[in-house]
Amino acid sequence: MKELRSWRDFPIGGIISEPGNSIENDMSGWRNEKPEIDQEKCIRCRICWTYCPDAAIIEEEKPYTTKTGKSYKLTYIVDYQHCKGCGICAQECPVKAIKMIPEV
Repeated sequence: MKELRSWRDFPIGGIISEPGNSIENDMSGWRNEKPEIDQEKCIRCRICWTYCPDAAIIEEEKPYTTKTGKSYKLTYIVDYQHCKGCGICAQECPVKAIKMIPEV
């Protein structure tokens, strides 16, 4: 597996010289907070997935049943290697199922 590049490996200005290579870049060092999705509160509206500027919200075909018995065919997870911690997902979530927690 190819090692991901850190933000420190980019030239000043963050220029990506090879289009389409962002999957190879580790942006986790940019954040001081990270999003955490509460699967019990999430209504699978896709707003976080739509608004994420880094495509760090992943939609998986993984069934999930809440404690109240509501079943979903999808689960949303965060790709922490590409998440910069901007908090847009938490801000846009209509049910506040995403909270920003300190990066440890």
